[in-house]
Amino acid sequence: MKHYKGLVRRAVAAVGIAAALAVPAIGSAADDTIKIGYIDPLSGPFANVGDAGLKHFKYLAERINADGGILGKDVEIIGYDNKSSAQESLQILREAADEGVHYVTQGNGSHVGGALVDGVEKHNRRNPDNRMVFLNYAAVDPALTGEKCSFWHFRFDANSAMKLQAITDYVAEQEDIKKVFLINMDYSHGQAISRIAKEMLKEKRPDIEIVGDVLHPVGKVKDFSPYVSQIQSSGADTVISGNWGNDLSLLVKAGSQAGLDTDWYTYYAGGLGTPTALGKAGAGHVKMVTEWQENLVEDYDAPELREILEEFEQRYDGIEFYYLRIKTEMDMLKKAMEEAGSTEPLAVAQALEGMTMETPFGTVTMREQDHQLLQPLFISTFSEDYPKYDSEGTGIGWVMDAKLEAADTAVDSVCEMKRPSS
Repeated sequence: MKHYKGLVRRAVAAVGIAAALAVPAIGSAADDTIKIGYIDPLSGPFANVGDAGLKHFKYLAERINADGGILGKDVEIIGYDNKSSAQESLQILREAADEGVHYVTQGNGSHVGGALVDGVEKHNRRNPDNRMVFLNYAAVDPALTGEKCSFWHFRFDANSAMKLQAITDYVAEQEDIKKVFLINMDYSHGQAISRIAKEMLKEKRPDIEIVGDVLHPVGKVKDFSPYVSQIQSSGADTVISGNWGNDLSLLVKAGSQAGLDTDWYTYYAGGLGTPTALGKAGAGHVKMVTEWQENLVEDYDAPELREILEEFEQRYDGIEFYYLRIKTEMDMLKKAMEEAGSTEPLAVAQALEGMTMETPFGTVTMREQDHQLLQPLFISTFSEDYPKYDSEGTGIGWVMDAKLEAADTAVDSVCEMKRPSS
């Protein structure tokens, strides 16, 4: 419990009705509910990450349903275990379409996100009367809203280039940073960070030396101490990593055990076991770039978010409300359906394009050009001197260092989107 300064590939996540434990027949049942297929790992090394995301979607759908649903219909979340496999995800996509699912969401792994973008595009070309929309809450390879962009894909997380824009802007102002080590997971997301970080640092701080650039296998490293030894030997004063899940927790834990004296700039240190792995050794040394961390409710007037984060943790036995972008996704989907007066995928996608919405932290915009959400981002530090909420019962919480307005996070896109005529 937080201190407050204090099948079975297919897991059906029923929201509000016990009948959701059975697979509804396509037809009248499909008209009664809005089905969202959640395609993420629910087993294997990243099961904790997938399970946490599923709980966020279930909880937020339940809140929507309690408030009357969307256009009088309940939202049903259907969880599918893709085992972190792109191929498995494409098979699930076909199954979901057969089950009357018109909206799918995914986030863990840009290799999966890329496969789903292609899969949904092909499905919609072949099945114009049974289209699907892909709502991406965390797969951040810039290519997904760049050269691989699709009308049917919408991303609600800042992409890797946008997050690096924020990190490198901040790093450029820290005169004591001289040597940077890059360590990332060896797939499209980590590869993009390696490439873009070097480009941005060279432009903004050409005096900074890149003393290491490592890509490691995804979800297979059990002992990161050899990588930590490389960081120590390099003389790095700063590490930049886009690792997530166990690949981040085990990395920072190995650094802590080895007494690694560097600052960490991360995407995902805010939850899912990483704060526990950091412990007091991470206080003052670990930073992250996010659209949200819980102590922002103390910096901004956000009573609804305060209610959500406290209720969510009580509901799910200490799991923290980590993904504000999932709430943004669900809120914008609801708004799009209400503006379209329909749950039909084409009408909803057209309503999402260019949509703006107010949040406690500022205006967010779904950029029409490439379907990339622009939203404020924050740099925060893991600190023993936090305003109210600690992280994972560690007695250490997150403190905001800097805010970047939505417009300042934007990077150019090469997307040339092909839109359906009808």
